[in-house]
Amino acid sequence: MEYHRQHFAACTARTGGRTGGQNGGVTPQPKTCRLWWAAPADASPALLDLLDPAEQQRHARFRLRADRDRYLVAHALARLAVARETGCGPAEVSFTLRCRACERRTEPRPRAEPHGKPVPDGAAAGLEISYSHSGERVLLALARGVALGADVERISAERDTDGLADYCLTPAERRDLERVPAERRTEGFFGYWARKEALLKATGDGISGGLAEVGVSGPFDTAAVVAWDSARAPEHAWLTDLDAGPGYRAALAALSAHPLAIETRDAAELLAPYGPKAAPGRC
Repeated sequence: MEYHRQHFAACTARTGGRTGGQNGGVTPQPKTCRLWWAAPADASPALLDLLDPAEQQRHARFRLRADRDRYLVAHALARLAVARETGCGPAEVSFTLRCRACERRTEPRPRAEPHGKPVPDGAAAGLEISYSHSGERVLLALARGVALGADVERISAERDTDGLADYCLTPAERRDLERVPAERRTEGFFGYWARKEALLKATGDGISGGLAEVGVSGPFDTAAVVAWDSARAPEHAWLTDLDAGPGYRAALAALSAHPLAIETRDAAELLAPYGPKAAPGRC
């Protein structure tokens, strides 16, 4: 559901949170967002050749194989999807990492490695991507001409969700979560988190942009942005939940005044040419 910063309250009263276009109320043709779902088990040694040197170094620093595999599949899949979209080879795909928080700093802040939102450049300029991984899920979103954010979260009762709620939820969200039946409260928390992180990925701020500054609808209600308490809030934002299967919550956000048309693609088609699953210890 869309968020409009300046006229949100009035638009909600008239249209239930949705507004028409500026050409006589006719909504323009929606932009398309393509989604790919994959799994850490799709990792293979051949995929490593698709990563640039900085990504290969980062991949090697992960201590656990599961973390290495999630990272490898997400980053390789991004290059393959962008290459398919632009008609070039994966080796020709490059990304510039941009962190809005760092760009706003008046004094340089040392950082051990490049970080931020991956922005396709070169032949892929104009495309937008966002990837996320958690547990057995790897998610990639791709669109043209609209900023995206995607997030998937494994629902884990091992996390200190009570402590995290104080950090990332608004007072209204905490009250709503307390009203959720106890057996669904953990899932509700991760529903909030996935929505908020997707929105902050779309802006390029990431979670440092302030999870508690963004207010969204109840975790089991239709996804919507209901408040954004920041001078940096975008003019428009659209938000929807994604079905990641049992045990997961996922969301997609776009800085758009209108919904996106979502197409789900087969990640196996892109990954299969790069060989069978790796033997233990290879990736």
